[in-house]
Amino acid sequence: MALPQEKLYTIDDIYALPDGKRAELIDGQLYNMAPPNTTHQRILMNLSGEIREHIKKHHGNCEVFPAPFAVFLNEDNHNYVEPDISVICDKSKLDEKGCNGAPDWVIEIVSPSTQQIDYGVKLFKYRTAGVHEYWIVNPLKHTVMVYDFAHDEGTQYSFDDLIPVCLYKDLSINVAELVL
Repeated sequence: MALPQEKLYTIDDIYALPDGKRAELIDGQLYNMAPPNTTHQRILMNLSGEIREHIKKHHGNCEVFPAPFAVFLNEDNHNYVEPDISVICDKSKLDEKGCNGAPDWVIEIVSPSTQQIDYGVKLFKYRTAGVHEYWIVNPLKHTVMVYDFAHDEGTQYSFDDLIPVCLYKDLSINVAELVL
């Protein structure tokens, strides 16, 4: 007797979601997304603006995309994520649907319902997909976990710290200033 198999979802299932409902797809499993709160959105807008202004000021080639922005992480039919912030330097990965492949830098802003996914499932997925730098911003604990996958390093910072950006050696960010 065969064991019952779990349904594997595809990107078609993401596009078939009712209007207003959002989910991510990781290895064929759907993860529903709750609407973000005010603190989340404040951090998202200010952090993405800070990064964008740095790139613009230094005439950089990378682009910043705040959520919702589609990332087809493994260029397959079973992985679709919407990181809170995606920084993409390889323009060939971009098309009108989003990013095909791993962004260079991904930032996730934790909410109570996403902690396990952000610190576990996505950490593994982003690392194996080829993301270079991954930040987990936790407004509940006022911490930022920075993973520099290129150098196999992970460092935890406080919102009050001046956090160095791996992708841009001349950029450091104080998250506490962005939460005001």
